Amino acid sequence: MTAAFVAAGLGIIPGIAQAADPVPVAAGVAEAIAEASTSEGFHSPADRTIRTTLPTATDGKAKANARTAAPQTAQAAPTAQAAEAAATEQAALDAGANPTLAVDVSGTSYTAHGIELTALITSADFALDIVVDWGDGKTDTFTAQGNYELHASHVYDKSGQYQVQVKVTDTANAVQATNGGAFLTPGADFTPHTPTRLLDTRNGTGAAVGKVPGQGSARVKVAGNASVPAGVTAVALNVTVTETVDSGHVTVWPGAGYDRPNTSNLNYTAGRSVPNMVIVPVGEDGYVELFNGGWQPVDLIADVTGYFTRASASGYTSMTPARFVDTREGVGAARGKLAARSAFTTGIGGLQGVPQNVTAVALNVTVTEPEGPGHMTAFSGTGPVPTASNLNFVPGQTVANAVIVPVAADGTIKIFNGAWSPTHVVVDVVGYYSPDSKAAFLPFTPFRTLDTREEAYGWPGGRFRAREFITKGFTPEAATGVEAYVLNATVTETRGTGFLSVAPSPYALPAEGEPAAPAAPAGPRPVSSTLNWTTGDTVPNLVQASDGDHGVITFWNQGHEDADLVLDVFGVYQTK
Repeated sequence: MTAAFVAAGLGIIPGIAQAADPVPVAAGVAEAIAEASTSEGFHSPADRTIRTTLPTATDGKAKANARTAAPQTAQAAPTAQAAEAAATEQAALDAGANPTLAVDVSGTSYTAHGIELTALITSADFALDIVVDWGDGKTDTFTAQGNYELHASHVYDKSGQYQVQVKVTDTANAVQATNGGAFLTPGADFTPHTPTRLLDTRNGTGAAVGKVPGQGSARVKVAGNASVPAGVTAVALNVTVTETVDSGHVTVWPGAGYDRPNTSNLNYTAGRSVPNMVIVPVGEDGYVELFNGGWQPVDLIADVTGYFTRASASGYTSMTPARFVDTREGVGAARGKLAARSAFTTGIGGLQGVPQNVTAVALNVTVTEPEGPGHMTAFSGTGPVPTASNLNFVPGQTVANAVIVPVAADGTIKIFNGAWSPTHVVVDVVGYYSPDSKAAFLPFTPFRTLDTREEAYGWPGGRFRAREFITKGFTPEAATGVEAYVLNATVTETRGTGFLSVAPSPYALPAEGEPAAPAAPAGPRPVSSTLNWTTGDTVPNLVQASDGDHGVITFWNQGHEDADLVLDVFGVYQTK
């Protein structure tokens, strides 16, 4: 297996970045993609081959003469003798000059949309014509002689199930062998869903009333619930922990048939309600599980905002984060705080590189300077305000959360302030879903790729220093067509206020074995925020980040005090 490499660099703004030599990680991107994508495939052995005798030119002429000479009478039903004669004729043909012609076909996946096909052809020493029908209207042709092992690959434009067929023709002996199978792409496309509550342990929605005990779990039915179809492969959930009395974390995973990973999706402290967007595979039983990693009971809430299936729907396109709304400046909405219990509408489709036909948009929504406690909800530009919430806040808090929200046909979304006091709102777009977007979601077993508290992840040691940045190389050569990574970023051990920005780097890291560049440029400082913190906070947020043209993502500590950064990788969007 090709090892993935992760490189870390540290820089001082606005000066230079010092990059360390790339070092291997225990569980890298290439390995994770390979493991996730090879779970799908098919094998149709040679004994399933369908043999067909082909008409020859002589046969065609004889049959035409026979039709001409035959009297014009009603066609008689075939007799038993005629059927026996036909079977004898077929057996004779089958036992002709190429009686062993057969094909064994296997299809295995290697990327979100890619198939590797192997056809083992058994044949006497005759010339063969081979046609591979990929099931999407595209074919490839090959020629061979006698026994032959064919290897071919293909990339589908969209997720789905395709009937793959290999047809081998021996023209000299007028015989054809056909075999194949159904191939299911590992990658899945997105369908937005009106934000709907699937779990609320406070009132018994989706589970019994009562807090989830420390080190306990709550199971959430996804497939077949709230119009989410059976066969769903993954789900986008907004998970909120509330009524906390101690610190802890929450891990979301597929549940039945899967081991709980050692990563976390959100962290909480006493007295805080903390939300986070989660994209997680759905278990074979149609459920996901939410594990309370703390030692005290908590209430858990889960709202579905979309789901992934192999039925062709919307792929994903990543963007460099772009600011669409800032009520402090009057960008995208009226200048001034959003009033209590009110909403504003803002355009998304057709603006700043987002096309008109988007079905959903990936946002980072930030609330700042709230004058009272409350919640914020993002939803389609048409329809009523849903009961679900995207983030929760207390007076004076600046808090951000990732949001995936359906976009109305007119290209708009709405932001609702559920508090009884006004607040400022900031909205950054990080990507969008559309029928024209090619990238499908490929989830894999989560793994930790950086923890500045530990040296085991290729980090040279030391905290995430104030006003500095960390660059990390994500895409190895073996991982082609990656549009974006699905990460969970957590900032902890904070000593002041600040915010994290994440953006693709415009510059490459040094190649393996090369010395670090003495003056690697940092690139422009982003204005968007991914998550915000205050002193003593541990704050997580989902990040759907592009690694740009060079396979490198930059993480910026925009605060004036040091902190620690933890990165967990949950999957990729892949175009191939």
